[in-house]
Amino acid sequence: MAMHAQPEATERIRRMTLASFYPHYVAKAERKGHTQAEVDQVITWLTGYDQDGLRRVIDTEVDLETFFAEAPAFNPAASLITGSICGYRVQDIEDPLMQKIRYMDKLVDEVAGGKKMEKILRTA
Repeated sequence: MAMHAQPEATERIRRMTLASFYPHYVAKAERKGHTQAEVDQVITWLTGYDQDGLRRVIDTEVDLETFFAEAPAFNPAASLITGSICGYRVQDIEDPLMQKIRYMDKLVDEVAGGKKMEKILRTA
């Protein structure tokens, strides 16, 4: 049975902005000796936003639902992202938006964990 968040929690998450937790992604990576550029690389790989587009959605505080809905080219290789994040197996999350958010969380965790970029980007 796939796990998912309660409806009110899911709605709250949908309305969160990328800007509200992007600094936490960067701080997590930097604490582990990695860079903002690496965080940006995995987010742009996942979503198809270019660097300017990513800056724009952060600066204008776009919510996560809109961020993913307007993603220029969500990467089809995202389906290769597996494992657990926040106690959920990303491949088993039924809500498409929540799954995309957890994919992004997982990629940032992999950066912070020191995984090689070609593995993170599912090219090797």
